Amino acid sequence: MSTQSNHNYTFYGTQTKAQEVYSFVNHLLESNKVAEEKGKKQTPICIWGRHGIGKTEIVEQIAKENGYQWSYIAPAQFEEMGDLVGMPTVEDGVTTFKSPEWVPTEEGPGILLIDDVNRADDRILRGIMQLLQNYELVSWKLPKGWQIVLTANPDGGDYSVTPMDDAMLTRMMHVTLKFDYKDWALWAEKNGVDERGINFVLTYPEIVSGDRTTPRTLVQFFDSIASIKDLTENLGLVQMLADSCLDETAGNSFIAFVNQNLEKLISSEDILNAKKFKEGVETKIADVVLKETLRVDIIATICTRMVNYLEINTKKLTNAQLDSLKQFIKLEFLPNDIRLTMLQDLMTSKNGSVKMVMADVEIGKMLLQKM
Repeated sequence: MSTQSNHNYTFYGTQTKAQEVYSFVNHLLESNKVAEEKGKKQTPICIWGRHGIGKTEIVEQIAKENGYQWSYIAPAQFEEMGDLVGMPTVEDGVTTFKSPEWVPTEEGPGILLIDDVNRADDRILRGIMQLLQNYELVSWKLPKGWQIVLTANPDGGDYSVTPMDDAMLTRMMHVTLKFDYKDWALWAEKNGVDERGINFVLTYPEIVSGDRTTPRTLVQFFDSIASIKDLTENLGLVQMLADSCLDETAGNSFIAFVNQNLEKLISSEDILNAKKFKEGVETKIADVVLKETLRVDIIATICTRMVNYLEINTKKLTNAQLDSLKQFIKLEFLPNDIRLTMLQDLMTSKNGSVKMVMADVEIGKMLLQKM
């Protein structure tokens, strides 16, 4: 258990970024599968974290990638115990319970997601305890192969949640999801989020405050501006859209971002496919970053997007593209720490052809200096 001082939030488990949470959940799902095969009890998994940072999306992604069946409940919406245990019926003088419609009926593998569990009424929470312990309630039982994953907002602070006592907490394995802007950018790249929005978050990661400006509301905003080709000509509308879902600081920062033409940063694809690197790439980047003070934040954004682009697009690079990538890495105004971080990330890239860049003598020396 740990506490975040500014709001006295109480979290459980390791606080870590999305990829580690993903691995943690996947590992426990496999462990639970083995436990069930041996006739042992499974252990539910609870992912803690602030609102809008992607807890539910991680579980959905895991279910999709593993081919699991899926059932979802939000117990905060339950008004009566019947919503959880089912409704009583009388047949031949015997009272039985009919399970709720959301209860899975086919064998797994499957995941039952209990979303925002601690926003439920205390009576519902007490009712869920038996489900966490035995994977069954008085009226129904989860079919073979089904597992339970929960999400929860932190105790304390400004969240309207029902505290869970130790008897409930000890029925689960816990982890806390923290927002990591680089992880988010990779996810956003994979899911087609407007690239101007990705550039904005990478350049100003501090604007993701966790209050009104969350990864969820940012995606809502970026989706709403995706059809606006020229943001500068539509600043009034862009401001209104920002104000509708983001806090004032984030909205004003985005408008400033547009006014500085930073939403038009050169793309990774344009860098790799430039016919003339000097004019098509180096000059364009230099015009944006070589100011009175070097815009290290913008350089870092362009480099992160290049790493993410090559992570997602695994098609073998042409010789011309490899040459452009080498020239990009060697740009004189790239700070060494950013250059070396990018090289280290590229060494583990899923795009195998990228490793050919490391054969370049100058780039090899750069890596050796870091080591």
